[in-house]
Amino acid sequence: MRLISRWQNSAGERVRIALNLKGIPYHYVSVSSLEPGEYRRLNPQGLLPALDIGGHIVPQSSAILAYIEETYPIPSLLPEDPGLRAQARGFAAHIASEMHALTVQRVRHLLRDDLGGGEAEVKRWLQHWLGLGFAALEQTLAQRQSPSPFCFGDRPGWADLHLIPQMSNARRLGHDLSPYPLLLAVEQRCVPLDAFRSATPEMQPDFPKTEGPA
Repeated sequence: MRLISRWQNSAGERVRIALNLKGIPYHYVSVSSLEPGEYRRLNPQGLLPALDIGGHIVPQSSAILAYIEETYPIPSLLPEDPGLRAQARGFAAHIASEMHALTVQRVRHLLRDDLGGGEAEVKRWLQHWLGLGFAALEQTLAQRQSPSPFCFGDRPGWADLHLIPQMSNARRLGHDLSPYPLLLAVEQRCVPLDAFRSATPEMQPDFPKTEGPA
């Protein structure tokens, strides 16, 4: 099983966390290590990540996560209770569809380079969608009938593995996370765990290494 991704790709980070939580071995392949045009041939969508299962290419992190959950059901990434399962899926979908999809690099470049938006306009776009998204997620956790240490349970899962990379992205994009104490509390519990720590951009083999003093 090969995961084709890049160090700075939060969708790929989601998948790495899921694989780690389930203890599934995989081979990380940096997209930059492929021949020019090879990735587009493998995955016509051209987006990261993609999972190569013996030559069968699965694009989109949502489809990859569903495959992982269905093929390796234990331990489950989703709560046992059907209602909580649905809530966890909805929480994750809000991140993937309503936040990440609107703030990715290709959207920012289109706004700035093709549509003529200046840096101030791009920043306002980012802060608008990130602010709406995180406020909704914070309120979702506040309304839980049974508060839990992680988003929807006593152990991290589907919602958490979407949340943590998105919070890292938000910091990198200059968004203030202090108004979201419940989200921050979940993050503080997740980041020390090896499944999350080893999935971070800094821990990937293609992470840019800085040269030390001569």
